[in-house]
Amino acid sequence: MILAIDMGNTNIEIGCLDHETIHFTERVRTDIYKTDLEYAVLIKTIMELNSITPEQISGAIISSVVPPLTQVLCNAIYKITGVKAMIVGAGLKTGMNIKMDNPGTVGADLVVDSVAALREYGAPCIVIDMGTATTVTVVDKNKCYIGGAIIPGVMVSLESLVSGTSQLPRISVEAPKKAVGSNTIDSMKSGIVFGQAALIDGMIERFEDELGYPCKAVATGGLSGVIIPHCRKEIIIDKMLMLKGLRAIYEKNT
Repeated sequence: MILAIDMGNTNIEIGCLDHETIHFTERVRTDIYKTDLEYAVLIKTIMELNSITPEQISGAIISSVVPPLTQVLCNAIYKITGVKAMIVGAGLKTGMNIKMDNPGTVGADLVVDSVAALREYGAPCIVIDMGTATTVTVVDKNKCYIGGAIIPGVMVSLESLVSGTSQLPRISVEAPKKAVGSNTIDSMKSGIVFGQAALIDGMIERFEDELGYPCKAVATGGLSGVIIPHCRKEIIIDKMLMLKGLRAIYEKNT
């Protein structure tokens, strides 16, 4: 069984999985000030809550977009399991050609998502990951990662809207009954939910126009379940996409 960790700017996703099964997945908040011991205690507690012992862990893999915490997490995993974690980055085989101006600058999370989407759903595909940022990336018909778009995430957009205005309140992210809001709160909900859904529809349309052929679309990330059902394009929601990608990369490199 392997321990798979995706460290994002806002949350860390922690999961245990083997070749066939994802045994659990949990999310905790990313804290740049936590020590390796504090993360070790946190990860060990999560494992215990899900009836997984350190002795069951034979390997580990980390995808990180927070470089200062990458080694901290590696140390934490080693304290618990005695296993040296594999880190997604240069030198690891992914089975996917990255055709970017500077492949080394592509975020580990984007690579992992794309590897999973290619393996699970085939090429060509468009991958939407709704985290701190909303990323929309493309794997073309030749199974090459060719790039995409980075958009302010749902919560980033909402926080910017609220903090930058005097009279707009903080709201929950949920769809209103209709697109034309008849009060301030419903108008904000319409903009955040339907606006993001329309944005994603529009980006998929533009990407397909440039490529010259249709693509399967798959979405993941914390708010994908809130926004994607309101898209007009057919988009698969796969909340486990990141963990599936980490498993695929781990297996390819062992």
